[in-house]
Amino acid sequence: MKKILALCFFLLAAATLKAQETQTYKKVEYPAGYSEQLNVVYTVANGWEGKMDLYLPPKDKGPSPVVINIHGGGWNKGSKESQTGFNTFFKKGYAVANIAYRLSQVAPAPAAVEDTRCALIYLIKNAKALNIDINKIVIMGGSAGGHLALMGGLLGNDTRFDSNCKGVNDVKVAAIINKYGIAELGDWPSKSLNMWLGNQIKNPAFVQSVSPIYHVKKNSPPIFIVHGDADPVVSYQQSVKLKKKLDEMGVKNTFITVEGGEHGKFPQEKNSEVNAAIMNFLKELGIHQ
Repeated sequence: MKKILALCFFLLAAATLKAQETQTYKKVEYPAGYSEQLNVVYTVANGWEGKMDLYLPPKDKGPSPVVINIHGGGWNKGSKESQTGFNTFFKKGYAVANIAYRLSQVAPAPAAVEDTRCALIYLIKNAKALNIDINKIVIMGGSAGGHLALMGGLLGNDTRFDSNCKGVNDVKVAAIINKYGIAELGDWPSKSLNMWLGNQIKNPAFVQSVSPIYHVKKNSPPIFIVHGDADPVVSYQQSVKLKKKLDEMGVKNTFITVEGGEHGKFPQEKNSEVNAAIMNFLKELGIHQ
């Protein structure tokens, strides 16, 4: 019976990944003067290649700020190719690193966290060649991508998940943008979480180790949070608890509540307001070109 279940899981995983490979996505449009480097390999893990798409501004203004973008999908679906909405950052002269990571079907937790850290470390290691400012790295994601953005940034110089990408002594980000992400995994029952954690779901210490809220420290980077209070997928309380912890630790943060907002399904005018608020938050931090 176990062999049959394992085979079914393997076939489901293969079908999911194949469907993502064949799906057609809209190409990212960027301003004149920008250049692209697609499918840059930032890490290799057990034969899997972690790839990112880079969109780089012209070099005439010096090293640019960069935003690392992480797609959502419950750690078991989604792809970097589905992400195209970077115009707000392009207009402000940001480079963009849009990353893929191992989904649950490829490797369970903490693989996605390891990949997120490797992407961050890759950018730091290659900052000079890419003409990016290591003091102006922003990490951003929505839903499961928000969780990974939080983990990637809050870990700081905690290297427990960096075994695939050693060699950087100072790992840091200037800000984290968390869009309706999961902050405390033990307080978020879901099939996606069960799939990602696997057997480790029975290990409270491990669950805490991959829960962002337990990595908040007094010197954590500033965090921007946005969450709809009618979110049926990731409870609004996840962000309320994170906000409370950040305030307790004295970490600079901004929390925007979208009244009636569901899971990332905000009205167009509200999306525009959120984007403007994000850029103002980063401007106040001095993270701009």
